[in-house]
Amino acid sequence: MKKINIIAMLMACAGVSQAAVTLPDQVGDCMVLQRDTVANVWGWASPGAEIVVTGDWNNVPVKVKADKKGAWKAGLSTPAGSFTPHKVNIKGDGSDLTLSDVLIGEVWIASGQSNMEMPLAGFWSCPVRGANRAIAESGNYKGRVRVATLPLVGTPTLQDKVAGAWKESEPANAPQFTAIGYKFACTLSDMLGVPVGVIRAAYGGSKVEGWLPKEIVKDYPDIDMKDAETYDEKLHYYRPTVMYNAMLYPISNYTAKGFLWNQGESNVGKHDTYADRLSTMVKEWRRLWGDEKGEMSFYSVQLPGYEYGDGLYATSGALLREAQQKAMDMTPNCGLVTSIDLQEPGQYRQIHPALKSEIGERLAWMAAAKNYGVAGIKCDSPRLNNVELKGDKAEVYLTGGEEGVGPWQDLKGFEVAGDDRVFYPAQAVNEAVWPGTPHITLSAPEVKEIKAVRYCFRNWPEGNVTDLRGLPLLPFRSDDW
Repeated sequence: MKKINIIAMLMACAGVSQAAVTLPDQVGDCMVLQRDTVANVWGWASPGAEIVVTGDWNNVPVKVKADKKGAWKAGLSTPAGSFTPHKVNIKGDGSDLTLSDVLIGEVWIASGQSNMEMPLAGFWSCPVRGANRAIAESGNYKGRVRVATLPLVGTPTLQDKVAGAWKESEPANAPQFTAIGYKFACTLSDMLGVPVGVIRAAYGGSKVEGWLPKEIVKDYPDIDMKDAETYDEKLHYYRPTVMYNAMLYPISNYTAKGFLWNQGESNVGKHDTYADRLSTMVKEWRRLWGDEKGEMSFYSVQLPGYEYGDGLYATSGALLREAQQKAMDMTPNCGLVTSIDLQEPGQYRQIHPALKSEIGERLAWMAAAKNYGVAGIKCDSPRLNNVELKGDKAEVYLTGGEEGVGPWQDLKGFEVAGDDRVFYPAQAVNEAVWPGTPHITLSAPEVKEIKAVRYCFRNWPEGNVTDLRGLPLLPFRSDDW
């Protein structure tokens, strides 16, 4: 009996030894590693233990030691991307782990609130247009596109781990993939000819302050840090810092190309602080990822059309869109994807627009053009350059619309105002006569002396102006009333 007990104890000790090295969910089978760089692989072991990590593409062992808390991180030099599955071996502290079906390609972090969280399966009474076809055809991207979906969690303190393993693109998995992130990945993979992985770290209803650390948020005069420690599941997403702690910080070791961001609805009404805080968030995320040069790209999606709290044709949403644009303009390596043309009649009380594929495509076009040098693609929407006021007429000149805009006639969405600051719908004439500089001439019978011009500057914008590639004109106002 004594001999049997000794053997059992030895076997138990051996089991503990074999399980000494532990890994986060995101470092495992089916993961996608960023190509052409030094990509991190990390985990935990006994303090001081030597860990050896080897990728089969070069068979060069990387040796590291676990710190006093047992944490370790190894950087693997990765090759050019391909669809060839690889293996990564991790040895040390009595463990010998092999991660299989590892792809080398492009990795992006998709974050924000519910419109980025929204899966292909949709939300309750909120469909995604074309979802069934996308799910049915998702097997075509097996071995090409993978998604890691993090759970909706928030904590008042920093966490080392968060659940969310990589999933292959196939009909059984695709319904729970972020709709925007999945279309982005498929489109980018098609253009680049390499695998694309997306980590979805999004929480519906979350504010920008929820994705910032305590050290920054504690100095905001309108934020009560006690809210970060008050646990109420129904109001979880409104709390400051908690998504940063529980969803972002745990994946900050994961080497990625950049960030996709779709958020802002919960900050409507706070446009006066949003631009600075979003810009601060971008800089903090880059710092967290060790990107001191600010090279990681950050692409944001414009706030959708919605009734919001002040009414269908009021301006709280428009002001937040303006703040989004300011944040992207003031921060290097950023971009804004316009989405105001992707609203549909009857959805002005639906905060989750159904047209998600188009947003994913536009994000992919922006990444292809700005990050990967794919020639011939336009990704930036036309925007206001200047307005020339000429009595009862105003001439609008655009940047990005120098070759003219569409439609040829019946341009919609423009308004003009005089000294009384009352805006009236404007008659818009597309002045695309060759030769000459294309522009748009505005007038309204109610305004004899135009002092200000606006385009789609409403919560529910109704405009139709695009450039020659179909990218919609950015909303604008020439006044700051």
